[in-house]
Amino acid sequence: MFREVMNDIPIRLSRIKYKEEARKLLFKYAEAAKKMIDSRNASPESRKVVKWNSEDTMNWLRRDHSASKEDYMDRLEHLRQQCGPHVTAVAKDSVEGICSKIYQLSAEYSRRLRQTHLSLLQDPPTEACASPQQSRLVYCYPVRLALPSPPLPRVELHFENDVACLRFRGEMVKVNRGHFSKLELLYRYSCIDDPRFEKFLSRVWCLLKRYQVMFGSGANEGTGLQGALPMSVFEALNRQFGVSFECFASPLNCYFKQFCSAFPDTDGFFGSRGPFLSFCPASGSFEANPPFCEELMDAMVMHFEDLLGRSSEPLSFIVFVPEWRDPVTPALTRMEGSRFLRHQLSVTAYEHEYRSGSQHICKRDEMYYRAVHGTAVLFLQNDAGFAKWAPTPERLAELMAAYRPSTSRPASLSSPGPAHSTPVDRDSAPRSADRTQSSVMSPGSHDSNNNSSSSSGSSPQDKVAAV
Repeated sequence: MFREVMNDIPIRLSRIKYKEEARKLLFKYAEAAKKMIDSRNASPESRKVVKWNSEDTMNWLRRDHSASKEDYMDRLEHLRQQCGPHVTAVAKDSVEGICSKIYQLSAEYSRRLRQTHLSLLQDPPTEACASPQQSRLVYCYPVRLALPSPPLPRVELHFENDVACLRFRGEMVKVNRGHFSKLELLYRYSCIDDPRFEKFLSRVWCLLKRYQVMFGSGANEGTGLQGALPMSVFEALNRQFGVSFECFASPLNCYFKQFCSAFPDTDGFFGSRGPFLSFCPASGSFEANPPFCEELMDAMVMHFEDLLGRSSEPLSFIVFVPEWRDPVTPALTRMEGSRFLRHQLSVTAYEHEYRSGSQHICKRDEMYYRAVHGTAVLFLQNDAGFAKWAPTPERLAELMAAYRPSTSRPASLSSPGPAHSTPVDRDSAPRSADRTQSSVMSPGSHDSNNNSSSSSGSSPQDKVAAV
């Protein structure tokens, strides 16, 4: 959070699509930098540098009215390099105080919420388990709640053009028609307690409301937490490395029907295997594109190394993280020094894209955006995983080709994406029969309905219909 807030000083840089927006943003940045340095206790040298650069930029804007969008963006980048270190230095103490306060409030709200949930579970008291649960190897099923679902209230559904609108007690949540159909498909694959879809709309409403609250009320406020790789990259990962599972996803942005997500209580009905840090696969090939939170990424890497060290079955994690070098993140440092690192790629900033975290509701021309940072792609594999899914030059070439922005789509927004991948040689693609079944260590008994969702192979059923 501290890094994100500091990146928004002196103003938050929005995604730029048109020349006039770039001009306006450049003026706002110069004006805000000048005001901040005047209102804070800065050194004379800092005041001099920021004022001179800000005034020089404003004078240039007044003189030159024929500049292109690229000219304005280059000038903005230059201004950030000159003024950024000075304005962030004077704001650092205030931002640290804000982050500390938010942490304390969040911890208190989490404690109250947990107490409320525990009190609800004890009223009426639940029966104690007759025998202690034992950890054993089981197939990879979606999360299933221990307590049966109570009757759910009625949710109304209507469509406005290509948008599905779900209303409950005067509150409405929306999702585009394609993603609504995707949720139906995921629900049919994963939910076992509602074969007649009587609770489907209520559960979709809860799912959408949960993510709406997590994102926040501002435009694009928290959607970066749900940014996803381009579809062509997932296709290349599946063809070349047998990937059929996402370690960090949601029912709204997943490509495969097997994934881990933050909210098992709402997402489990749509295929979630629960939070990744509680997920213990014994074999399989996995993709990991975590939210760009340093603490979470560090915990993720520790979990990877623990799993890879314990399993003798083929196990592979292909990790996509921002290539932050100033300062370098602990997670990236740990992975680059890991004994399980088999290969590392770097994708240049502005030369690749991500799929928007608001893909389930945004306009078509806002579906993709350019990455403003480089992306590091790291292959963590045990010996058996390396033997089965080795990052060979041919496989890596197809993966990089899939990452190139496509010219057939509308222009991408300028901010932190798929391209059409090149055809793959039939002999170089891993056969589905060669891919192992994902297994996890999980306590307690599980339903014996051994459906196709337990397989980590590349069967068409492993992929969700493209939206």
